[in-house]
Amino acid sequence: MGHTGTLDPFATGLLVVLLGRATRLARFVEAEAKTYLATARFGSATDTDDLTGATVRIAPPEWQPTREQVEAALAGFLGRSAQRPPPFSAKKVQGERSYELARRGEMTELAPVEIEVHDIALIGISGQEVEFRATVSAGTYLRGIARDLGERLGGAAHLTALRRERIGVLDLRDAVPLEALTPETPQLDPVAVLGNIRVRLLTAAEAAAVGHGRAVSADGMEGRVALVLDGRLVAIAESRDRLLHPVVVLEPAA
Repeated sequence: MGHTGTLDPFATGLLVVLLGRATRLARFVEAEAKTYLATARFGSATDTDDLTGATVRIAPPEWQPTREQVEAALAGFLGRSAQRPPPFSAKKVQGERSYELARRGEMTELAPVEIEVHDIALIGISGQEVEFRATVSAGTYLRGIARDLGERLGGAAHLTALRRERIGVLDLRDAVPLEALTPETPQLDPVAVLGNIRVRLLTAAEAAAVGHGRAVSADGMEGRVALVLDGRLVAIAESRDRLLHPVVVLEPAA
């Protein structure tokens, strides 16, 4: 059993858990875009970029951006950009997690990484609290967006709440609460966690070949394709030279 991405300790929301051979699909799920509902608090910045950290900067008391200014600043995050990961993050520095170094007092300035914000919108403002929803690429820190939002508006901000609502095609509304999880809880078909991936049906002979790692005809398909036999996911393949080459095999040949 394995999951497809941790959440910050104060965060809530969707967690995808893969069982058995389906754990081999983790890298595909992790790469999907994710949607979050986030709340930032204006007025101060912290060393973790969220409510768990120590205050490192306070904005002037008179600083209070208007709704129009906040909406414009959020819109500025759309598209591709470079983001500076928070020092308390899972990024590795010489083989060690950044948050482990930070907890020892070894604060490290992490190199910016390219992210993409597919969609971002203001939900509401209540006093110093700003709620927004964002769909972002894998590896994007909403804490970083909250921090940068405050800076872009000429003040300071940090994240106070975070809820992951969606990973690819998987939605929190369809998830099972942890306390309701039992051995009888229905499991999703592995293909269902892969988004709108195309499906190539295999014959028994083709499935045996794929199980040995051999390619099959692409039948005009391109990109990433799910190879299926009798409703079972046999492998994930990628097209090359008019063939589908297995990259992850879930049902190896006997």
